[in-house]
Amino acid sequence: MKLKNKVAVVTGAASGMGKAIAELYAKEGAKVIVADLNLEGAEEVVKGITENNGEAIAVQVNVAKQEDVDNMIDTAVKKFGTLDILVNNAGIMDGFEPVADIMDERWDLIFEINTKGVMRAMRKAIPIFLEKESGVIINTASTGGLNGAHAGATYGASKHAVIGLTKNTGYMYAQKGIRCNAIAPGAVATNISASMKNVNPFGIERTKPVQGVIPRIGQPEEIAQVALFLASDESSFVNGSVITADGGWTAAF
Repeated sequence: MKLKNKVAVVTGAASGMGKAIAELYAKEGAKVIVADLNLEGAEEVVKGITENNGEAIAVQVNVAKQEDVDNMIDTAVKKFGTLDILVNNAGIMDGFEPVADIMDERWDLIFEINTKGVMRAMRKAIPIFLEKESGVIINTASTGGLNGAHAGATYGASKHAVIGLTKNTGYMYAQKGIRCNAIAPGAVATNISASMKNVNPFGIERTKPVQGVIPRIGQPEEIAQVALFLASDESSFVNGSVITADGGWTAAF
């Protein structure tokens, strides 16, 4: 069991990649805080984990609210005694809008969740990690955080920012026992498309050639395996890195 007695927080864990990560972590011995805005979905994930002899607690969290993020981390410490692993997975999509069509309201919402939500959780967790001189942070970025034609301008910018935050944090705390890495998934079978509003015809048309060379759609469980590697001691010398998991999609560019 690669994560025996570790305590992990996973955001966006009611479905998709977050669910797969939470389930795999629990299977590998971690005590998991299953955090999501969708409390009912999070509780279903916890039910499945406990039925398989794992330990998990569901926490409702809107990562755009600092008080929710604080409660999420505080719950981990209160219920399980500490925090060892933070997985910032919660995120939403844009509608493939190019910059000329961005609305401030939509820009602000996406950055609140995709970027500031990540920062808020890291800011809350790092003092715990500093005190114990160990800790792992894993941020779900995107191939859209590395390239310009995988989403709209807002989503792409928000994920580029997550990658910058990951690299800075990995370097800043490298001598403090803290590792911070990101995963850049390509096309994965999740429900993130449900967060897309009013898809922009021009934007989606411009991305079609790039979408057309996707080798295959990945499964959430495949991303969870990468998250397990990054959380475990097997990746002890991996820090400030971004692991692309896209089936070879971006290898073409």
